[in-house]
Amino acid sequence: MTYGYCKKIIASGRYDKNSMKDKLDVFLLAERITDDEYKELMQMMED
Repeated sequence: MTYGYCKKIIASGRYDKNSMKDKLDVFLLAERITDDEYKELMQMMED
C-alpha cells in the first residue's frame, strides 16, 4: 500500500524531491517498502 501510494505521487510529479527522499528513507527503515521498491522509486525521481 505504501509503495503504491508513493509511486502514484512520484508519477504525478506533485512532490518535493528532498521531502520525498526523506519519506522513502523512513519507509525503508520501518520496513514499509522493500529494498527493490525503494530503488525503483528513487530511480523514478531521477528520470
